[in-house]
Amino acid sequence: MSLNIFAGARRPLENPAFLLGAAAAGFAVGLVANLGRKAAVQSLTALKGDWDEGLKAEHRLTLKIFDAIEKTEESDVAKRKTLLVQLQHALAKHAVEEENVVYPAMRDHGQIEDADKLVHDHGYVKQYLFDLSEMQADDPAWIGKVRDFRADIEAHVREEEQILFPRLKAALGADGNAHVTSVMNKAGFAAA
Repeated sequence: MSLNIFAGARRPLENPAFLLGAAAAGFAVGLVANLGRKAAVQSLTALKGDWDEGLKAEHRLTLKIFDAIEKTEESDVAKRKTLLVQLQHALAKHAVEEENVVYPAMRDHGQIEDADKLVHDHGYVKQYLFDLSEMQADDPAWIGKVRDFRADIEAHVREEEQILFPRLKAALGADGNAHVTSVMNKAGFAAA
């Protein structure tokens, strides 16, 4: 005599309650994994302390991605595309932090023209990213476009780090810097 424990009962994969429970568990695991990924991505910035140090760390990361791209050969199409996606993601998160938190703080502290110029620069960042994604990665002109992009990024970074951010940091004071750091890290986490 065989004993069938499913006799008269639905098999687990035919049971709507089981499927709903499995879907909920899968959703929960995905949510936790996504939060972990976001925390890992934002940790580079948050662990640096003040908002300006976090942005400097992101600038360095961006330049490292450019370094990796510039070391590729025309035949490294897949690697170039992968690195371009990494660059797009890093710059998108960075832009959210700056455009939604830092540049408005600059405007609030009298740096209106400077903030507007930086937002204008970000428009060209988006243009470069679009142009590079539309070009064939093995096109000889592709790496030249990357180098032009990097030169513009480096000029933008120098202006922020050497002139504009120190001016804002001084204007904010201790409480203002703590507030901008907190709000920027939240924006970065949301965008990560």
